[in-house]
Amino acid sequence: MTDTSSTRPAEGEAQAPRRSRLHRLMRYIPLIAPVLLWAVPCWVLLHTGQHWPLPVTLAGTTLFALGLIGMPLAMVRGHGRRQQDRAAIIGDTLLGTSWVLFTWSVLLGVFLRLALTVAGVGESQDRARTVTWAVLGITAVLLAWGYTEARRVPRVRRLDVRLPRLGAGLDGTRVVLITDTHYGPLDRARWSARVCETVNTLEADLVCHTGDIADGTAARRRAQAAPLGTVRATRARVYVTGNHEYYSEAQGWVDLMDELGWQPLRNRHLLLERGGDTLVVAGVDDVTAESSGLEGHRAHLAGALDGADPDLPVLLLAHQPKFVDRAAAAGIDLQLSGHTHGGQIWPFHHLVRIDQPVVAGLSHHGARTLLYTSRGTGFWGPPFRVFAPSEITLLVLRSPHLPTSP
Repeated sequence: MTDTSSTRPAEGEAQAPRRSRLHRLMRYIPLIAPVLLWAVPCWVLLHTGQHWPLPVTLAGTTLFALGLIGMPLAMVRGHGRRQQDRAAIIGDTLLGTSWVLFTWSVLLGVFLRLALTVAGVGESQDRARTVTWAVLGITAVLLAWGYTEARRVPRVRRLDVRLPRLGAGLDGTRVVLITDTHYGPLDRARWSARVCETVNTLEADLVCHTGDIADGTAARRRAQAAPLGTVRATRARVYVTGNHEYYSEAQGWVDLMDELGWQPLRNRHLLLERGGDTLVVAGVDDVTAESSGLEGHRAHLAGALDGADPDLPVLLLAHQPKFVDRAAAAGIDLQLSGHTHGGQIWPFHHLVRIDQPVVAGLSHHGARTLLYTSRGTGFWGPPFRVFAPSEITLLVLRSPHLPTSP
């Protein structure tokens, strides 16, 4: 468990300008990323001493050029105004493929070539060709495995979470978290139904969805989201918006989840009572809600807690982990979040850390606040998960105040 409560102010002040520079750099990534993702593998695999026959070099270079041109065009047609699902699938697949190819071209292009050189293996051309075949082989294996990981029903991750203020009557409360289902261009209605069947085997008291239900409007993705209506919980099913809802008519998703029997916690709370003790279950809109222009949509923690007894423990749903700064300042006991996908395709988690304090797992913030960040139940965009498995999370809440036996 990561403890961030002891971070020194001086360190935070020193890191602030660094983070600001990184955020400015991030603005230019959409312009330079496609060029790097395709040009670097092309150079490493074809033009660094391999001396392939001319037809091979020309054919390979042409394929990389087509990828460089085709990927942005497909992404724009798929995720822009036209929202063409087939184009989105092509663009997303090319994006994931280029990322894996780029990563291993860089790693093996440097380290494997260096190792072969130090070991004195073969001539320069042999070493260059060995790197090419190694990169292509690893890329193919990782993409096949990553596709299987992305499309399977997530494994259940179970953990006990001890909350010092939790009453003894609430000990053993079972909270199931799903998030970032991202129903989208690839039809996953059957997958959605199997996820819900798995959730129902966990006998949850409370089931939570922390946003990013889908990419597309509720009307367009309704068939994939419909199985959420079959989810069972003994006390409540609750939901908060994620940033992707605000790309796709968020109010439509709020209305659909309400229709499916989930309670949208839009800056409000409910009380979960058991064994004479009470837990406040609160939720806030995503932090991007206010900039969406939708009336009444914003992340308002004070509103979510309005009227709640301050002495009661609070479980907060907030889509993005970075909301934990506000949660810790308010003394929240446990925040549940998603958004990061655990990086989804290694080593993208290093870029996620630029924007978010935590990528996955349980972490400690401030004097009292715990944050659990899920790696997500589905996937966004590229249909691959590499070294970042999806999850359905079962959190069993534990109280330190259990009665002693006589």
